[in-house]
Amino acid sequence: MKNIIYISIVALLLSAIVVLAADEDAVMDRPSFSASQSITISAVVEAIDHETRVVTVRKPDGDAVTFTASDEARNLDQVEGGDVLIAEYSESVSIVVMANESMEADAAEVSAMDRTKKGEMPGIAAMDAMVVTATVEEINLEMNTFKLKGPDGTVNEYVARNPENLKRAVVGDLVVITVTEALAITVVEQPAD
Repeated sequence: MKNIIYISIVALLLSAIVVLAADEDAVMDRPSFSASQSITISAVVEAIDHETRVVTVRKPDGDAVTFTASDEARNLDQVEGGDVLIAEYSESVSIVVMANESMEADAAEVSAMDRTKKGEMPGIAAMDAMVVTATVEEINLEMNTFKLKGPDGTVNEYVARNPENLKRAVVGDLVVITVTEALAITVVEQPAD
């Protein structure tokens, strides 16, 4: 689906904007962290009642799951027994500390969703990305702690997992946290024998 590609590009752009906004050398010297994970699950449609919208699918481990598809599930009438339901979920988080060019702590969120057109096999793609910035208010090397001032003005204290990171940051730095989640669900028609 082209919408899944679009959603992935939006998430990547959100992360890239933050990094490009800072001096590249300053970002390289400052602490950063990123992690991501994804999972794909498939199940075969075992039974479907188009009138009541009750669907039973069988997972690869043999377990059956029965659910009622909401009215939002467009094109359910296209689904038949033997079709394959595929769900793909991914999430990522990145934290970048950068020199602050007099920016204030802030937060922004963007969401996007799209589904297949009427008459096509059912499918939906959704993405949510949030970017939160905070300013470094205090660094205590002896106690291995630091304080961040968030978008709402609240200052919270944290213990550093890696004490070396505290030596690579300075009071006034901007901490940029980006969290992205994406989900795509598609139904693939079982090919005729």
